[in-house]
Amino acid sequence: MPARVLNGIVIRDQIYAELTGEISALASAGIRPGLAAVLVGDDPASKVYVKNKIAACEKLGLASIQITPPATITTSELLAIIEDLNRRDDVDGILVQLPLPPQVDAKKILEAVDPAKDVDGFHPLNVGHLVAGRPTLVPCTPAGVMELLRRSSIPLEGAHAVVVGRSDIVGKPMALLLMHANATVTVCHSKTRDLPATVRRADLIVAAMGRPAMITPDYVRPGATVIDVGINRITDGGQAEKFFANFPERLAEFRAKGTALVGDVHPEIANVAGALTPVPGGVGPLTIAMLIRNAVKAARLRRGQRTPAAAAVQR
Repeated sequence: MPARVLNGIVIRDQIYAELTGEISALASAGIRPGLAAVLVGDDPASKVYVKNKIAACEKLGLASIQITPPATITTSELLAIIEDLNRRDDVDGILVQLPLPPQVDAKKILEAVDPAKDVDGFHPLNVGHLVAGRPTLVPCTPAGVMELLRRSSIPLEGAHAVVVGRSDIVGKPMALLLMHANATVTVCHSKTRDLPATVRRADLIVAAMGRPAMITPDYVRPGATVIDVGINRITDGGQAEKFFANFPERLAEFRAKGTALVGDVHPEIANVAGALTPVPGGVGPLTIAMLIRNAVKAARLRRGQRTPAAAAVQR
């Protein structure tokens, strides 16, 4: 039986519907959350990501600001831009689109963002809150995965979760969030011995390595839930033939376009897993939804506004 598809677009729309109410409540108090996106240079993928984020802001009624310094910018020049955004009262959230050019000290830039405006959840203060189990602004992709799991009724308490990848952006915060949900968590990486055997013990697999179709069916215990965080664009015909051998529609689409999006999970896993996120249409839409939610939350917290749930409890 094919895996149950965990549709991120449907869940994103649920979250947007909830956020619309929160944004309206803030508007009635004279507050319009504002998000500033800093896009350095002309990286095509980064431009698409920022465009999608700005479009989501405009759709939901947030104010958006896009700042596009040249790829030749220095660390000190970019720091000055961040400091200006930190001071602006009309900016509630600041996102710095990664990757930055090699001459820019990315860690220094991310640490310069006001933690109260750090909608990506990358500042050490926000990471510390997450480690302590008192999260404020949480990295968007792991937060989106948790929403997907919760709203899809995937049981986590006592489950064995394996996170493949240990990045600061996805792997590490993902492991922490799963631990806080009472899962037993194993984090794997490029140095893990017998990676397939380790992953195969999991009830839940989160694949976040950035390597197309690396997780093949022999990694997956039948019936496991598989969350595919990867978004890899392939242009090699040999890869397409290999990945889509049993998916003629996808292979035909690749041949027509000369390109395709593939996750970190091999398409054949749909025949083994109990539940699976598609690529595209799985985790990606939720990353942007969590970014918007963080911006709304930051606007509320900066102005001392209670959450809708807390306000209801106090009435």
